[in-house]
Formats: sequence, C-alpha cells, structure tokens
Amino acid sequence: MDDDSNRAGDEGVSRREFAAISAGGVAARAVVEHDVELETPAGTADAAFFHPSGNGPWPGVLLWPDAFGLRPAMRDMGRRLAAEGYAVLVPNPFYRTRRAPVFSRPMDFTVPADREEIMKVVGTLNQDTAFTDGGAFLAWLDQQPQVNKHARIGVQGYCMGGPLTIRTASLSERVGAGASFHGGGLVTQAPDSPHLLAPKLKAEMMIAVAANDDERDPQAKVKLKEAFDAAKVKNKIEVYNGAQHGWCVKDMASGIYNEAAAEKAWAELLALYKRALV
Repeated sequence: MDDDSNRAGDEGVSRREFAAISAGGVAARAVVEHDVELETPAGTADAAFFHPSGNGPWPGVLLWPDAFGLRPAMRDMGRRLAAEGYAVLVPNPFYRTRRAPVFSRPMDFTVPADREEIMKVVGTLNQDTAFTDGGAFLAWLDQQPQVNKHARIGVQGYCMGGPLTIRTASLSERVGAGASFHGGGLVTQAPDSPHLLAPKLKAEMMIAVAANDDERDPQAKVKLKEAFDAAKVKNKIEVYNGAQHGWCVKDMASGIYNEAAAEKAWAELLALYKRALV
C-alpha cells in the first residue's frame, strides 16, 4: 500500500496501515507496518516491523526468514501474525551483503548459478553472527513501546531460520517459544550443531519437519527429541506427511507450497504462542 505522510518514531521511516484479513476472509485487527533500521555489532540492519493498530502493548515475535530473505512473502507472514495480536520484527538476515530484497528476481536452488548466489549470502551467517544478530534483534524488540515487556518473546524461522531460531532462543529467558518450519541443519555432526544448545533453552519448542527432509535424515528428529527431552525442554516435533521442504511459504515454486499443511502449521504456531507468550 502507499506510504502515508506520517513518520514512525525515532526510526524516521514510512508508516503503512491496513485492515489485515485472516485466512478465512474475516476482518482482523488493523496492522501498522514500519520499515526500520536497527544497529547490531556488525552494522545497520534493515527490517520490517508490524504491530496491531491501537492500544498495546503486545507480545513480541522475531521472525527469521528463509534463504531467500526478507521479501513480500515474509512481510505477509509478519502482517498476518501482527493481526493476531503480536508485535513482529522480520529482519533482513543478509544485511551485511545488501539491503532487502537481496535477490531482484525469483531464485531456484535447482539452478546452479542461483544456488551459488544464494549460498554466497547464506555464507555470511554462522553461529556467532546468529548470536550477535539475534541478541540485537531481541533487544530492539524490547525497546519498542508496542512490545509487552511482561510477556515472553516468540522466535520462529523457516529453512535456515530454523537453526537461527534455536540459537536465538538459547540467548535469553525472555524467549518463551521457538518454532522451526522445514528447518535445515538442526542436527549436524559439527560441534556447534543447534541441537547441542538444548540445555540453554527455556522456551517451549515446536519443530515442523518436511516429509522429504525426514526421508533424507530420519534420525535428525530422533536426536533432536532426545536432546530436548534430556534438557527438560517442552517440545513438539512433527513430520508433516506429504509436505516438501518450503511448504509453509507461499512464493515457493509450484508444487512446494502446501496450503492445507501450511494452515495446520500456522494454527499450531498460534496455539503455541497463546499458551507460551505470557
């Protein structure tokens, strides 16, 4: 939608407001959208921030995008979640490389040239950058007047955002819930594998696994469950039968986005946040 003439707080950014519509076609809360810049130890990150219009505050949520970064599909998720009553930050995880949108055209992992370009920007992230960025993003959320400081924060991520979710959740007891959707690399042989952070988690965890990811590594969910249970982390790990990697994101290639499975995962997410972000 077109920008209006207002400026959003100290960020000095455009503000957009619209009536968010739920999946069922029923009008939900009006949502205010801000394009923001925030400081991290590595520099200035660009991001989108969404919250309901009117009197808050609301529980905060950090939404980590997948390997294609901050783009309309991820903004749509932020708006939709804000319409449910949350203050949602969707960062550009590749801000070290360039501002969002990082890719000027649709990218395809099956095309060698596209995959090479994608992996170049994904390669700017590691466990250390996840910790520094995640900590900065959580701190930024807690500085916003729209965020309820007395409610715990949620973190969710898609594809590469799954490991980022676990790593961010390990940073602070402020995180009350973490959700990974078709997350890649949650369990690896590396000494910095995300599942090894289970003892540091104080959040309830939801892990939604694509069926084809599970077929490639059926032991990953077992090891992750064992790590969570040993650390007494409340968790739900579910394989979504028939769902392919990327099934939750609407702009995925034809045949990957699975609306029925995506809506089931969304409903599970909302139920998690309702009970855990208090």
